[in-house]
Amino acid sequence: MIKKLIQQVGQFRTAAILTPVFTALEVVMGVLIPYVTSWIIDRGILAGDINKVYLYGGLMLVMAFFSMMFGILSGRFSAYASSGFAYNLRNAMYENIQTFSFSNIDKYSSAGLITRMTTDVQSLQQAFQMLMRISVRAPLNLIFSVFMCVFINLKMSTIFVVALIILGTALYLIISRTVKLFAQVFQRYDDLNGSVQENISAIRVVKAFVREDFENKKFSKAANALYRLFVKTESLQALNHPIMMLVVYGCIISLSWFGAQFIVIGELTTGQLTSLFTYVMSILSSLMMLSMIFVNLTMSAASAKRVVEIIDEKADIKNPERDAVKEVKDGSIDFSHVSFSYGNKSQNTLGQESGKVYAICDVDLHIKSGETIGVIGGTGCGKSSLATLVSRLYDVSDGSVKVGGVDVRQYDLTTLRNEVSMVLQNNTLFSGTVLDNLRWGKEDATLDECMEACRLACADEFINQMPDGYNTYIEQNGSNLSGGQKQRLCIARALLKKPKVLILDDSTSACDTETDAKIQRAFREEMPDVTKLIIAQRIQSVQHADRIVVMQSGRITGFDTHENLLKNNSIYQEIYQIQTKDSGDFDGEPK
Repeated sequence: MIKKLIQQVGQFRTAAILTPVFTALEVVMGVLIPYVTSWIIDRGILAGDINKVYLYGGLMLVMAFFSMMFGILSGRFSAYASSGFAYNLRNAMYENIQTFSFSNIDKYSSAGLITRMTTDVQSLQQAFQMLMRISVRAPLNLIFSVFMCVFINLKMSTIFVVALIILGTALYLIISRTVKLFAQVFQRYDDLNGSVQENISAIRVVKAFVREDFENKKFSKAANALYRLFVKTESLQALNHPIMMLVVYGCIISLSWFGAQFIVIGELTTGQLTSLFTYVMSILSSLMMLSMIFVNLTMSAASAKRVVEIIDEKADIKNPERDAVKEVKDGSIDFSHVSFSYGNKSQNTLGQESGKVYAICDVDLHIKSGETIGVIGGTGCGKSSLATLVSRLYDVSDGSVKVGGVDVRQYDLTTLRNEVSMVLQNNTLFSGTVLDNLRWGKEDATLDECMEACRLACADEFINQMPDGYNTYIEQNGSNLSGGQKQRLCIARALLKKPKVLILDDSTSACDTETDAKIQRAFREEMPDVTKLIIAQRIQSVQHADRIVVMQSGRITGFDTHENLLKNNSIYQEIYQIQTKDSGDFDGEPK
């Protein structure tokens, strides 16, 4: 883990090396100044030699100036290196997240990923800066100060040894207890961020259902759990200061008592005693800094583990190591005895085989290039799971999926996903203009191409009525558009790819029946060579398809034309009767 983190220092390595160098030089200057102070007192003031006062005073000013310059350089380089380290960490995490398959993303919550890229990285940035400066300053200051004390008077140095033992033992007991608590803090941060993210993204639903009080209580619960943890840790850490002050005052009293006696018998000078007072403060403050380092490094160790976990996460789905296929011959699709399971995170209770819970069970389906295939069934029957396997958003558990006669696992992922264009259930739009969002489908698409795609998706009807047309600004996630408008823009965006396979995963559910019919007609008449897989709840959306797949509990129970299914498939008959009788959508498993 340490090696992985060190690699992220990258181009900021020089600054990371110069920081402790200048910190060490600053410490040397700082340690020598109290010793020169003793010369001013003993050789200048007490000896009545004003020239020595000027000489040593000037020397102190020079040393103080260099100490200041070294401190400035140390701070500047540490800021440069630690900020750069955080920059590299965030980039490495973000770039790796972009390679994640859906199954990788399922392992981490959105709030957890955000916490890792913000709070955890910030914790590591502070720890890295501390390592470069305080972890160099504290031990060097401690060692040099103890050396100077021994150099000045060996007998008086025993006071420092006793103080070090007392303070060191107390700090160890405090640190050992706080370390365990910090490991729980970041999990609480995940819970807190998750509550905030969920509430903000669904604020309209919260207000529509008047659930503000409920959300406030939920947030308060998460915030209170974090609060209690911090109270425990901060309460323990707060003991550091009074314990240190007790030891400091004890040292000062001991130094005053024994120092006065040593001055009387001539074993110590007044200036040396004065410098010893300075060194005792320096030694004990160094110990406090070391305790702070241990606490913060322990806390950041939890962050380091979480960050490296994301950087090291290997995508479950990736390009073939060699000979990746970079051309899709046609839009034919073949499912050969396909079974698929989401693993432990599956929320389905569908067919169960070999101890696994399957979302899709032994699906054998063959679709010709250019066909329009409808897929219908109740919620949770495996329709969307079936679609995600075609563009290899997930990999099959058993069997194989072929597009254009080639197993999807043999394709270059970019090639496959450009030729298999999919409109997901969740219609996600990004802040920017209508054109910006459309060009997600094709980065260099011309205005004419965008307008043609919108015409096919019936999106031009509302775009032309907008004040700025295709330059109209869309708010984050399309909050200033209706559900049907968002769906039609997402369809147009997919069409810009000019794919060989187009998958619509319940992508017209928010459109009125007339618009839905127009879209389906446009697909039939103007995209005859494109294989179209249309997943829907409404039979009306798929009844004109060449063939229709009927799914139940992850299995195919029917695959035929609308007319034949009405004659031969009881499940399809029930769906049809429910929808034609009640004029509603089918959203449940037939009995």
